[in-house]
Amino acid sequence: MRRKGRRHFGSVRQLPSGRWQASYWHEGERHVAQTTFLTKADALAHLATVETDLRRGTWIDPRAAKLTLVDYSRQWLSMRSQSGRLAERTIELYGWLLARFIWPSLGETEIGSLRPSTVREWHASVTAAVPATGAKAYRLLSAIMRTAVTDGLIASSPCRIAGGGVEVSPERPVATVAEVGALVDAIDERLKIVVVLAAWCQLRRGELLGLRRSDIDLGAQVLHVRETRTRAMDGRLITKAPKSGAGRRALAIPPNVVSALSTHLDRYVEPNADALVLTGEKGRALEICVWEAAWNRARRETGLTHLRLHDLRHTGLTWASASGASVAELMHRGGHSSPHAALRYQHATEDRDRAIADALGRLANSQAKLAHDHAGSAEVDEQASGVVIGELPNAIAHGSRTPFSGKFGEGTAQSQELEKRTERATGIEPAPPAWKAGALPLSYARGLRQG
Repeated sequence: MRRKGRRHFGSVRQLPSGRWQASYWHEGERHVAQTTFLTKADALAHLATVETDLRRGTWIDPRAAKLTLVDYSRQWLSMRSQSGRLAERTIELYGWLLARFIWPSLGETEIGSLRPSTVREWHASVTAAVPATGAKAYRLLSAIMRTAVTDGLIASSPCRIAGGGVEVSPERPVATVAEVGALVDAIDERLKIVVVLAAWCQLRRGELLGLRRSDIDLGAQVLHVRETRTRAMDGRLITKAPKSGAGRRALAIPPNVVSALSTHLDRYVEPNADALVLTGEKGRALEICVWEAAWNRARRETGLTHLRLHDLRHTGLTWASASGASVAELMHRGGHSSPHAALRYQHATEDRDRAIADALGRLANSQAKLAHDHAGSAEVDEQASGVVIGELPNAIAHGSRTPFSGKFGEGTAQSQELEKRTERATGIEPAPPAWKAGALPLSYARGLRQG
């Protein structure tokens, strides 16, 4: 009779209850399956899975995953605090998010037992109550779970909600120049410069509070952002460099701000280079509570209670975008390290939208005028150019060819005259041919002419 061979990995045994237990040795330690099995075949299948995971390097120690989310997230936050990878205010924010939104629902759950369905249910609940803060909390939880995967504590993250960390906040208002001027007039004299710099230099509150006399070069009309000042949740003053390299920047001061800034420096700022630009009545650093009291009075007086201080920065960046600033230029002025943040300020303002609509109207009127002016000599122009002038609006609408290329002939007297008339009527400079702009090869343009 042939003797049965012994399994090479692990062992199974039947318990008095009749169920089966699976166990195995790894790195000198005996590991017992977290659950028992109804049949011997089920226990052997479990061992086969563990053996495969060990060979692939994907095995997870089931005992490590028994850490609760509270314990692991505390370790996670402590390590990042000690390494200096997170700013002090960020550590405070993360601690608040954990204590307020994550731990109450998920804190006592073992990280190995946290399921995607549980996270989805939690996310739906918290974002329904506080959408933007819920998105922040989800991003934090997702970061913690990714670290747990890297540490080999869990096989995969339970945070799998597409777009779960995207903040969907109500669109903030954009003030008009007149509204900003009204706020400047309404607020206390020594605080007018706060409104001016927030709107026209697009500074954050912490950057405003950190400004010193040495940061301002009125001769060169340049303002340097080198330091920020904020209050911790426990009231401690935190003075530090901007949180990113992009935040440390030099900004050109608009001409309309230079005079107001010069007056403020002369009246309210000590002559030494390290003197703070914003101070209270007694010359000490401006306290946030003092600023907020004055700001709220000014908002009530002007009827602009819907505007926050940060909305003035938002307004200024929107003005910059409407004036033609590129994304890179917006990133620089706003101190952003990613294009995504700068793109939020490329809004369609009412004034800019009206300018576009007016330009479109001028374009339509110019074509009608050209058709009328050339009605008497249409036959001559058509013989010279090969294009019916009355069909020019259709050529623009259908976009098959620009009205200044093709049969008109690049550089001919007729095309040059038509370009000049259209530019005078619409204020829009005609675009160059595609081949001249580098969008098409020169051979393409030659082919059009030969055709």
